[in-house]
Amino acid sequence: MGSSEADKPLRRIAASFEELAAVAKQQPPGAMDAGAFARACSNVSVLFGCLGIAFKFAEKDYVSKVDDLLEASKSISTLPSMVELDIQKDTVRVAGSHTRNLLRVKRGIDMVQVLFEQMLVTEGNSLRDAASAAYAQVFAPHHGWAIRKAVAAGMYALPSKSQLLKKLNEDEESAKAQLQNFVRSAAPVIRYVEDLFTSRNLGIDW
Repeated sequence: MGSSEADKPLRRIAASFEELAAVAKQQPPGAMDAGAFARACSNVSVLFGCLGIAFKFAEKDYVSKVDDLLEASKSISTLPSMVELDIQKDTVRVAGSHTRNLLRVKRGIDMVQVLFEQMLVTEGNSLRDAASAAYAQVFAPHHGWAIRKAVAAGMYALPSKSQLLKKLNEDEESAKAQLQNFVRSAAPVIRYVEDLFTSRNLGIDW
């Protein structure tokens, strides 16, 4: 049985966000490396793929926007620089802008954090309550009725908690520490990205 980190996506996700959290918690906050952020977020993509049809919309949207940030990071070194460039060009809210994509990717990380929090406190083997709570809190306020209805229907096709963990090569005990690590380290990273927007009066609810 292989047990390298390459076979353990949850460990890779948790470790990459712990590195970002160290930057986010600096006082004053450091200029977070755009490439490191995008690579950490790309590690999360596998999780959306494991959740099935309910989160297909999120997987496609998330992956394309992470890919844009990865490409942008080849020429823009930090996240603050990325946002400032869009402010200068007056393209912050333009579809396809790096800043708009950053906000959407942040929302994906939000969703995973809430999902993991709920998985840690929800009894039983069903993911439906945890996933429904995460969707309702993070994505639903930004979606129209048709998407919300499709997601609600897709919740019945979610894998069980044990099926999800098996796909991620973890059991419940080994996964628990990784879920806790991600929840703990994602929080300052999410705050850091939100502060990039709110400190420049860009808002985050759009």
